[in-house]
Amino acid sequence: MKISSSSTNILSRLQYCARCCVPETQEGISFDAYGVCQACQSSEQKMHINWAEREKELRGILDAAKEKAGNNYDCIVPISGGKDSVFQLHVLVNVYGMKPLAVTFSHNWYSEVGWYNLQNALQEFDVDHIMFTPNRGLVNRLAERSLGMIGDACWHCHSGIGAFPLQIAVKFNIPLLIWGESIAESSGRASYKDPVHKFDRDYFTKVSAKRQPKEMVSSLISERDLHPFNVPSIEEIERAGVYGIHLGDYIFWGEERQTEFIRQEYGWKETEIEGAYKGYKSAECIMSGVHDFTCYLKRGYGRATMQACVDVRNGLMTREEGLTLARSIDSQRPGALDYFLKITNLSEAAFYETIKQLKHLKLIDIDIPVHPKNQGNHQGNLPFFEQIIAKYRNQKDPREID
Repeated sequence: MKISSSSTNILSRLQYCARCCVPETQEGISFDAYGVCQACQSSEQKMHINWAEREKELRGILDAAKEKAGNNYDCIVPISGGKDSVFQLHVLVNVYGMKPLAVTFSHNWYSEVGWYNLQNALQEFDVDHIMFTPNRGLVNRLAERSLGMIGDACWHCHSGIGAFPLQIAVKFNIPLLIWGESIAESSGRASYKDPVHKFDRDYFTKVSAKRQPKEMVSSLISERDLHPFNVPSIEEIERAGVYGIHLGDYIFWGEERQTEFIRQEYGWKETEIEGAYKGYKSAECIMSGVHDFTCYLKRGYGRATMQACVDVRNGLMTREEGLTLARSIDSQRPGALDYFLKITNLSEAAFYETIKQLKHLKLIDIDIPVHPKNQGNHQGNLPFFEQIIAKYRNQKDPREID
């Protein structure tokens, strides 16, 4: 795909929510009779929920988990070090006095700030922690396979964050898993009145991974390689009594307010995030910009659009201002794409051609505009671990990509 310098807005041919900036190409979207998307409907429903009653229900769930745990951990908290998981630890440890086991599936693409946030959270909340990190070679091979299979580079992360906490729940006999944001919050695929996706062993496959591990087998990836991504069997899940909840279904969720709180109280850090105009979503990953760029190429919107939607719903900008801002950012080619092409041995032409085959039907005949990025990434486009290795091997500036 040729990088375009044109400002022509060809995406205006799509239908957008009458209130926010989300287009009809978003996965699972539905509009009501007034053309309002489900995420906007959900934001209104949120204002009429009796959150005091919801909190009582949460307290009952947590008290029952404590009683059942005995000397074991009360629950598992899947944690990346991102804003949501750090706030989850605050709520569970400092508000409800829970003893959680923190569990991390590492995508092996940690940013420097992300690694700091994770380690800082573990220290601040004084919790035990288990992490699984797939080897670099496998991550690279899966990234290439993922692009053609699901249309982004991140299958191993989508799948791993679902499978690994479940594996630990079964192995350690800890039934309760607790995540943060409700799927009804802003995804547009559910609402508080119509949750659609309730947690079960296949939740993350349905919501994000899309493909089972066996479907990712190729000439370069064996079933043995994919063993860590298999969820426990139904029998194992039932035997351990595993179930999961999202805190956002029980307490009023406000990511701006919560992010400000953890910054002030626990020293959590934001960073530059490609494809976004806010520095707190996916701060732990150097590849989030590539993930969001593939969404833009397939569906005509990226991370900036979703952030603008939230700001429009909250009255911080008009719908027109949100659309203008989002289109100027979503279309920028992320610097981390260079790293992705390097680890997958793909040409840039092959990257665009692969994504082209997965475009939404509404966009088949539309040439999605791509523009050069306005500025570089001050953190660099290499995972923090690779930067450290390069530094101590006395190589050239590790942030550079050959």
